[in-house]
Amino acid sequence: MKVILTSDVKSVGARGAVLDVKDGYANNYLLPQRLAVPATPGAIKQLEQQQNAKKRKQAEEVANAQEVATQLEGMTLRVAAKAGGNGRLFGTVTNANVADAIHEQLGVTIDRHKIEMKDGIKALGTYPVEIRLGNNVVAKSAIQVVALK
Repeated sequence: MKVILTSDVKSVGARGAVLDVKDGYANNYLLPQRLAVPATPGAIKQLEQQQNAKKRKQAEEVANAQEVATQLEGMTLRVAAKAGGNGRLFGTVTNANVADAIHEQLGVTIDRHKIEMKDGIKALGTYPVEIRLGNNVVAKSAIQVVALK
């Protein structure tokens, strides 16, 4: 019996796979557990439409990530923080501060977990930063920490 898996089944296949399994296995386990549906022509067509929609969405996400990466690439973001007379900060500039600076300066919202710095920044100066936008798109930028006036 041909079935389409609706979820991953160990040692059988991944979600969306069209498989030919024994009738008893399909009727007694896969179908009652709602792990699969019969592979009718309508169900196969619906699966193809879902896969095409998923590919289009993924291509759109890659294009958006590359667009944001071109904006961020080589850009120097300014982050203002309270500092003492010797250039040391009262606190630390973290990934969240950098994400806020990106949002303020570019209007782009980026998850703070996608921003990679060596350590928290504790002094005034310019520091390199990598922003992983997903789908193997990485933007390298710099952060300039200035004293808050």
